[in-house]
Amino acid sequence: MLGNERGKIRHLFVLQDLHGQRTIPLLETTYSLGRDTRNAIVLHSRSVSRQHAILLRVTIPDTDQYGFRIIDGNFKGKRSTNGLIVNGTKCFSHNLQHGDTISFGNHQAQAKYYAISNLSEQAFSESCQVEDISSFLLEQANPANPFETLIIRDPNLEGASEGALARLASFPELIPNPIIEMDLEGTVTYLNPAAAVKFPKLRKMGKQHPILAELVNAVQNQEGNSFVREIEVNGEIFEQSVHYLPESDLIRTFIIREITGQKQAEAELRQRDRLLQAVAEAANYLLAEMNYETAINKALAALGEAAGVDHVYLFQNHPHLVTGQMAVSLRFEWTHTGVETSYCHWQNQSYQTCGLERWYTALSRGQSISGLTQEFPPTEQELLTRYGIKSLLLVPLRLEEQFWGYLGLADCNSERYWSRHEESTLLTMAASISGARQRQQVEEKIRYQALHDLLTGLPNRLLFNEILALALPNAAQNQESLAVMFLDLDRFKIINDTLGHTLGDKFLQSVAQRLKDALRPGDTVARWGGDEFTILMAGITQREEVAQAAQRILQALENAFHLQGHELYVSASLGIALLDDNSPDAETLIQHADAALYYAKDEGRNNYQFYSLSLNAKTPELLSLERSLRHALEREELVVYYQPRVNITTGKITGMEALLRWHHPEMGIVAPNVFIPLAEESGLIVSIGEWVLQKACSQNKAWQAAGLPPLTIAVNLSLKQFCQPKLVEMVANILVETGLEAHFLELEITETIAIEDIDFTKTVLNDLEQMGVYLSIDDFGTGHSSLSRLQVLPLHSLKIDSSFIRELTTNSKVAHIIQAIVTLGRSLGLRLTAEGVEKPEELEFLRSIHCDDVQGFLFYRPLSAQQATEILQVNAAHPCPLSFS
Repeated sequence: MLGNERGKIRHLFVLQDLHGQRTIPLLETTYSLGRDTRNAIVLHSRSVSRQHAILLRVTIPDTDQYGFRIIDGNFKGKRSTNGLIVNGTKCFSHNLQHGDTISFGNHQAQAKYYAISNLSEQAFSESCQVEDISSFLLEQANPANPFETLIIRDPNLEGASEGALARLASFPELIPNPIIEMDLEGTVTYLNPAAAVKFPKLRKMGKQHPILAELVNAVQNQEGNSFVREIEVNGEIFEQSVHYLPESDLIRTFIIREITGQKQAEAELRQRDRLLQAVAEAANYLLAEMNYETAINKALAALGEAAGVDHVYLFQNHPHLVTGQMAVSLRFEWTHTGVETSYCHWQNQSYQTCGLERWYTALSRGQSISGLTQEFPPTEQELLTRYGIKSLLLVPLRLEEQFWGYLGLADCNSERYWSRHEESTLLTMAASISGARQRQQVEEKIRYQALHDLLTGLPNRLLFNEILALALPNAAQNQESLAVMFLDLDRFKIINDTLGHTLGDKFLQSVAQRLKDALRPGDTVARWGGDEFTILMAGITQREEVAQAAQRILQALENAFHLQGHELYVSASLGIALLDDNSPDAETLIQHADAALYYAKDEGRNNYQFYSLSLNAKTPELLSLERSLRHALEREELVVYYQPRVNITTGKITGMEALLRWHHPEMGIVAPNVFIPLAEESGLIVSIGEWVLQKACSQNKAWQAAGLPPLTIAVNLSLKQFCQPKLVEMVANILVETGLEAHFLELEITETIAIEDIDFTKTVLNDLEQMGVYLSIDDFGTGHSSLSRLQVLPLHSLKIDSSFIRELTTNSKVAHIIQAIVTLGRSLGLRLTAEGVEKPEELEFLRSIHCDDVQGFLFYRPLSAQQATEILQVNAAHPCPLSFS
């Protein structure tokens, strides 16, 4: 090594100018010299041009050595003002030899050139610091081997034109980029210094070298004589410009730049973009797909394709089926095409038995597990190798504070180090899946509530309709009939009013149990609402079967009910409709059973009646009530009452709900659940609803004019009101007429209305929201909606139905469902109001789960306008936090 070091020729340029002496080792291919500070070598002298001369490195033919040529002028070929003098002679260009003296301008700047060998690297470095360089070199040189002069003569340079000098200054030897020429036989004919340094094996390997590989074929297959391609040499990627010179049958290639980092960055960026796109796709599946399992499978597939892996796993923790130890099972898996699934192998695996305690500990603490299989502990390594896994990445699945499983990527074909983007993507995906799991649990609870009556546990109206719709085609296929019964308890209201709702609820639970006991195992009994029940009997072949069942039901209710020391008696009226030509579909069956029920009541109650065509008309009682309702508005029998809504924290009244009441001159107060369906069926509800809205907005404006704190007034919209074509226009006109600002009006629709036609609902609500009206879902939980459907509507508030609150203190499951609804509502950015609050313990529970507002008899009953005004005046002066401890 030392011999090679000493045999190397080194080049020194010793400069003397007005700033003193400097020794400059010549290491680059070209230097500019001049007065301007931007030159590589600055000459401190006023007689020197801005760019006075150029030093050019020149390769010595047939050797691996080089010398330097000095040229007068700049890179454009323009000569200096005062010329260039070498060894006392003015010249334009000169091949420098050891010991040459160069003068620039008027001799205020001079330099001496040395080409030396037999000098160590250390001595060469020291030579740049000494003042007397000549003496130093004499001491270091070998007298027996004096320095040889480097002769690189070119007689044509003397007297060369400015253009020739400019071409010389841009000679390929100067360029730091590799330049290579080869002929069409694949023989290298030229390498510039940069190419020889960058690719030392190129001349030896010739066309086998990646730089030249397939180059002749590429040139012959190109239409033009120039093109650019990318090549890889020892892991580095270069951009290569290729030019074919047909006049000399040469291929000249120029390495434009090394782009390894750029290509890696581009690859990482593409991978990151693919992963981000996969996360977006997966999030859409998890949010929009109704079926949880379908959504997970689609999400894992999107992730697996984007990450380019062989497996994507979702493992779930659970107690071992035999030992009870913490175990794990593979619940979902995506595999690349042609890769064998691992599903059957990863079921009910105990962490402790499999030696995966480290996984459980790390993942339960929120840490990831990542790396090559060969780097894992022996037990884990053996397990992963058994399934052909070479690289593994696992992240935990957490739901609130619970570690419920983990998500994983596995590669079976390569030992892969996982990037931070891949780990970050997997963590994001894990969070989305946990969110989907939580929504699934919430929606399952809400769906159960939507399909069942919480008080009795029976199917509700919606589920009954679904069961009936499925039973109809089965009956046709089996050539059987079926029966629908409508049952109404006679005088149940007396029990409710005299003994209270609590005992009334327990009574309804007992009735529900007796009804189930009186029916066949395959029959369905549902609570239709209040004290009404519906019954479906399928597989009917004779009318007598239904009559016998109806008689059993009436007899089952005859015996006394003993509840909390009370002996209670009740009877029932039953209306029955059979599947035949007169009742061909589900809706008609229910209508006909309802009509038969009214006939049973007219016949003295405590009996059953089958529907016949003669019962098609309404009962006289209902007809009379409908006639009276048509005149109720003009006779001023309708009145709007107001029930306050109270903030659960401050005790302040935040809003009023407008409630319609009918003061019949003969019947007294007619219950809304009696006359509202009549108004809906007859179409009167549209004009009545408009009157209620006008009245409520006027009253709210009057409260504001009286100086009371501003609040919202809530008005319910029925299905017919909501579907009327000019609803938005009507609301806008009323707001203008009353002078009430839109954000002080809250319009409420039920879940059933909202999902009747989701696109129509969205359009109407968007128009109302644009106007500034506040929008709310009323009686939430009694319909059949889900997160994926509610989230598309521009809602502001969610009102929890009173049926939930009524069961809160007697049914532990209800508390979880209410909490789930509050969590769901808050996640959607909605304000939560609980209706029907009557007990202090109900209030305390709602406060603990951060419900916003409450409404019910515990605070205020529906009030007349005058009573509501007085309450608002008191509340404005003395609001206080709610407390009933």
